[in-house]
Amino acid sequence: MADQQLPSGTVAVPRSPAAAPPHGEPAPADAPSSSRPTSPPYAPEPPGPVAPAGAVAPASWTAGGPAWAPEVGTTATPSTASPSTPDPSTTNPPPPPRPAPLGAPGAGAAVPPPAPPAPPTPTGPYSTPPGSPPPAAPPEGPGPRSGGGGGRKVLAGLAGLALLLGAGTGGAAIALALDDDPAPRPVTSLSASPPDDEGADASGASSEPDEPLSQVADAVLPSVVSIGIETAQGEGEGSGVIISEDGLILTNNHVAAEGEGGTLTVLFHDGTRAEAEIVGLDPQSDLAVIQAQDVSGLTPATLGSSDDLNVGDTVLAIGSPLGLDGSVTAGIVSALNRAITLGGESSPFGEQNPNATSAVIDAIQTDAAINPGNSGGALINARGEVVGINTAIASAASGAVGQQSGNIGVGFAIPIDDARSIADQLVEDGTATHAYMGVQIRDADTGGALLGAVESGSPAEEAGLQDGDIVTAVDGDPVTDATDLTAAVRGNAPGDRVAITYTRDGEENEVEVTLGTLPTG
Repeated sequence: MADQQLPSGTVAVPRSPAAAPPHGEPAPADAPSSSRPTSPPYAPEPPGPVAPAGAVAPASWTAGGPAWAPEVGTTATPSTASPSTPDPSTTNPPPPPRPAPLGAPGAGAAVPPPAPPAPPTPTGPYSTPPGSPPPAAPPEGPGPRSGGGGGRKVLAGLAGLALLLGAGTGGAAIALALDDDPAPRPVTSLSASPPDDEGADASGASSEPDEPLSQVADAVLPSVVSIGIETAQGEGEGSGVIISEDGLILTNNHVAAEGEGGTLTVLFHDGTRAEAEIVGLDPQSDLAVIQAQDVSGLTPATLGSSDDLNVGDTVLAIGSPLGLDGSVTAGIVSALNRAITLGGESSPFGEQNPNATSAVIDAIQTDAAINPGNSGGALINARGEVVGINTAIASAASGAVGQQSGNIGVGFAIPIDDARSIADQLVEDGTATHAYMGVQIRDADTGGALLGAVESGSPAEEAGLQDGDIVTAVDGDPVTDATDLTAAVRGNAPGDRVAITYTRDGEENEVEVTLGTLPTG
């Protein structure tokens, strides 16, 4: 018997021996394998449910090699899909109509579950089990190929194509779903929640300051006020420090003095206002005390000691610069015992008063921002204690102290130890006394304060000082010019005894002077 092989892309479909030919035709007698017809004289038996595309009925293995043995009621229907269009002469005829559903009249035997894929197409001689009708001969077409690799390649190609089709469909569905979704919003710090604030109240606002300087400022702000001045000349503004519960306020003379011909109004930290009256003025020290009317229960500031300050200490300036009440600026102590002259005293209206007495102070220098409107406000240390009364700034325009200008990092405050004694006198008497030596002075060319005319009966004369002497130190502190000597003397009280170091005819001498009281008027 000559060996026959199926053309590439086709699979033999044997009939069950018990199946009857369709259309009532008798089954032909078995023909020898050598004389098989080129095409079947009858149609295959009506199949049962078609197996899924790509599924092949299991084979049974018999002597002489594997043979196709479809189960009863099933038909092995390999897929004919291919990347290229096959020749119509090489394709199997379409299957007959599907049989009636299971259990319906005329239905065949029950269909078992889908079988697993069959083993690969055998490569040996084609054979059929004993008693089986001969398989259908392949249709006419190209000659047979050697081996069974063609069928395997077709099946592998079909399976790969099915996978590609499935993957392509699923990928398209995913892409459509992604395209339909809105683009996610990028995560930025704008959408992040702020860290929890343990000091926040129910509304989310911070109830207590939690940094050292903010705590200090929070404690002192209620003790600093804004002072408004209204006169026929116009309106101005300064600052002040509360020193009593019933409304006594310490400020600068050049702020309060303007109210003598006008109205003073105090604005407190809580937003309430009160009219104020002048208690006392002291042009020599540029200090004043005013009284807010009909107030009580205020928070007096805590006064510290300016003698405890050191260069580099942290300080805060609190006041109403440029009308911005309750402003706080920070800096350090830049210098101590800086003798300055407030020539003509600046007024809150930005003008110099040529008739005003020049104030000479031994000041605290700071780089905390001080601007017009800060005058009379508080300079406080890191413990919340008032150590100075802000009074002047250096002007880059003219180099003068007290001129109205913006902050350049050089501000001055009256030491609180000096201000305390003056304020006590103003509260008690409305005036203050100052120490004096009774001698005219000017700057010496070689450094120090050159003495001029000595008043008769003055403390200087009684100590033996003469015209032409050059003072170089007071109580051991160097004197570099006339301003230093004035500030050193005014830093003491009448009756205090000070040691004066001076040179006469090139020789250094020292004498003790008991200071007198500066005459008024």
